[in-house]
Amino acid sequence: MRPVWIVDDDKSIRWVLEKTLSRERTPFKCFASASEALSQLEVSGEPPQVLVSDIRMPGESGLDLLRKVKERFPALPVIIMTAYSDLDSAVAAFQGGAFEYLPKPFDVDQALELIRRAIDESMHQVGAVGEVGMVPEIFGKAPAMQEVFRAIGRLSQSSATVMITGESGTGKELVARALHRHSPRSDKPFIAINTAAIPKDLLESELFGHERGAFTGATTQRRGRFEQAEGGTLFLDEIGDMPAELQTRLLRVLSDGNFYRVGGHLPIRANVRIIAATHQNLETRVKEGLFREDLFHRLNVIRVRLPSLRERREDIPILSRHFLQKSAQDLGVDAKRISDAALRQLSLADFPGNVRQLENVCHWLTVMAPGQLVDVGDLPPELREQTPAAGGADWESGLARTVDQMLASGDAPVHEKLTDAFERILINRALAHTGGRRMEAALALGIGRNTLTRKIQELGLDGVREQGSDARNQ
Repeated sequence: MRPVWIVDDDKSIRWVLEKTLSRERTPFKCFASASEALSQLEVSGEPPQVLVSDIRMPGESGLDLLRKVKERFPALPVIIMTAYSDLDSAVAAFQGGAFEYLPKPFDVDQALELIRRAIDESMHQVGAVGEVGMVPEIFGKAPAMQEVFRAIGRLSQSSATVMITGESGTGKELVARALHRHSPRSDKPFIAINTAAIPKDLLESELFGHERGAFTGATTQRRGRFEQAEGGTLFLDEIGDMPAELQTRLLRVLSDGNFYRVGGHLPIRANVRIIAATHQNLETRVKEGLFREDLFHRLNVIRVRLPSLRERREDIPILSRHFLQKSAQDLGVDAKRISDAALRQLSLADFPGNVRQLENVCHWLTVMAPGQLVDVGDLPPELREQTPAAGGADWESGLARTVDQMLASGDAPVHEKLTDAFERILINRALAHTGGRRMEAALALGIGRNTLTRKIQELGLDGVREQGSDARNQ
């Protein structure tokens, strides 16, 4: 097997990957710059088995390296790393034909598994497919957002129908625009319509247009959104609220590609990519008879789920700073800075309105905060008084808040402390449930009796006496 090449100007990253590959007995070579790797390629003429490269380096970038090696070796799997976890970086990597995108900081096991997959791909002589897709103002280093970035990159060369799901305010239209902007249809129109915002009686005409005289007030012929989006993309927001009769008409367009204007008799051919979005659970609406099952399956070809802001709290600082900059530009004033304490306080909020609500808060701060540095006391009252929820069904959100607080206060080691607490609660509750019978508790927890006994000793729970042990010892 040929060696794996690692290209990164960060010596510590090279060292970590060197040690990891050494343990795996995988041959490797390391380079501190793209130019070093390209020089080696010129000398040897032989490509690596897999190329792992950072994006931002002195001199030529990782994307330049990606482009040059792909020109000569299109089947070479290239993994792109970057500490700048934004959509632009992710999609630019896929646009250049990257095998995968690895945001920093990464888990070593995750990186190793990715390299193994790339090696397997290379051994089977299958080239990575170049992909496209990009739009500004979509940020995120959270794992859930990285999955969204990957999906946009992989879908960008496709005209497949896409369903975007997520709570209100998560940025569904931004993702739809990203899918369009770097798709094969990017030079054609992107037309968006909110099907929940238009009265039922007008929605049919909005979508399909109407002929002159089709109804009272129709004094001229009108082209609908399908015709306006010809050759491009039609974004149907809040598709779950579409009236039943219009669901039938939309299904017909998706089925045979033709539609009629209201009052028209001649079919019009539709050459439009459909991207739909909803905050609702369409599967539930189908079961309730509120949404056609056949239309659901037509729209649900590929699904992209956007995480709520509660699921990506680590992105609140970068989003807050971005929105403060944007609000300052919009208002023509100096951008305000925000303190770490204020960011920690914002991270406690649930933000039911998601990213849109955070943007509104930042706009409010730009207008209302008295100084140039926004502190906790400058936040809106409802956020200033926000505290972590105690208990409740949403234990994952509570855990996320606890982690945020421990990280912010430097309460290390976070993983060890929380893992011990988690296991201690599990074992205590299981033993309470079984009346102290360890075998039953182990079965209920899905672990072995010996494992349970070892955990009890490690966690200092030896005082928990197994029921019946006294009787056996007498």
